[in-house]
Amino acid sequence: MVRGEVLSMKTFAHDQRAGQTRDVPRFPVAGTIPASHCFNPQAVMNSNAPQLAREIYQKISANISQVMQGQAAPTRKLLAALASGGHVLLEDYPGTGKTTLAKALARSVDARFKRVQFTPDLLPSDILGVAIFNQKEQLFFFHEGPIFTNILLADEINRASPRTQSALLEAMGENQVSVDGERRNLADLFFVIATQNPVEFRGTYPLPEAQMDRFAMQFTLGYVQPTEEVAILSAQINNHPLDDLKPCVTLAEVLALKRAVQAVRISEELKRYAVDLTGATRGAPGVQLGASPRASIALMKAAQALALFDGLEFVTPEQIQELAVPVLAHRIVMEPQARFSGLTARGVVEDVVKKTKVPA
Repeated sequence: MVRGEVLSMKTFAHDQRAGQTRDVPRFPVAGTIPASHCFNPQAVMNSNAPQLAREIYQKISANISQVMQGQAAPTRKLLAALASGGHVLLEDYPGTGKTTLAKALARSVDARFKRVQFTPDLLPSDILGVAIFNQKEQLFFFHEGPIFTNILLADEINRASPRTQSALLEAMGENQVSVDGERRNLADLFFVIATQNPVEFRGTYPLPEAQMDRFAMQFTLGYVQPTEEVAILSAQINNHPLDDLKPCVTLAEVLALKRAVQAVRISEELKRYAVDLTGATRGAPGVQLGASPRASIALMKAAQALALFDGLEFVTPEQIQELAVPVLAHRIVMEPQARFSGLTARGVVEDVVKKTKVPA
C-alpha cells in the first residue's frame, strides 16, 4: 500500500480484531492530488504569497461570474467564508440561483464535491455514513457518507428533521464526525453551503439556534437587474453555462489561500471593535438572544479574507462593517413583541454598526 493512503479494509479489520482504537486517517488519498499540486507550507511564507492568494481569489471569482450574472457581492462573501474556514447559509426566494452559485464554486475548484437534497425522511446515517456487515470477514466496515468531501451542498436544509440537521453540528464546528464510537477527521478543506427558502413553511423545520451559530455567514442573492436577467436568458438558449465550467484552481491553491488569510494582520483595536459590535447585539432593545463569541471569531477571520482580497496586508474597519450583517444577524433571536412590531435582526445590526465607535 502506498504510504499516506487511506488504510485498506483488511488493515482496518486487523485493528478491529486487536481491539485497537484509532483516528481514521482522512485526506489526502493517494492519487487524488498530483504530486505537482501538493501544498508546500513554505510557499505561503514568501513575500509573494499575498499577491498569489489574491490571484487565486480573482480566478475563482472570474470563473463563477461566467455563470452568475450580477452577483459579484454575494460571490465575494462566499469566497470570504471559504478562505476563512467558515460555512455559508444562503436564504433566498426560489429561482434566484442559490444552488447554481454553490455548484459554480464547486466546479471552479479541482476538489471533491457532494450534494445532499434534504428531505423529511433523510437520516443522519445518510449524511455521515453507516457500518455495513461483511459476511465473508464477519466484521462491520464503515461506508462513508457524503459528508466526507471538500465542498458539501446541503440543499434545502430546513426540509430535514432536527435529528438529521444535528448530524452536521460536530462536522461544522470541529471538522470531524464521531460514528460508532470512532472519531473520523474530515478534509483540511471542508466547506458547507446550505440553502433554504424563506417563503416555504409546509414540511420544513426551522434551524435551531445552535445550528445557525455554526454558519459563519448568512446572506441572500436577490434579484438581478433586467439587463443581467436578459444575459442569463441568452446564456441558456442552448445549454446551461455550468456544463462548460472547468476548474480554474487546485485544492492545494485553495489551502494556500486559507493560510494566506491567516497571515493578514488585525490590530488589537479592531479586535475590540469586532467584539464591541458583537457584544452590542446582546443588549440591544428587542433582542432575546444576541450573537455569541463564535460570531466575533467569524467576523475577524472573514474580515481578514476581505482585506486580502482588497490587496491589503491588514484589516480596516470597512471590512468589518461590510460583514457585520451577514455574520451577526442570523445569530440573533428577536423577542416576539419586537418581531410583531416590525423590528428585524438585520435592522438591529445596522443600528449597532451606526452607534458603535470606530477605532481611529
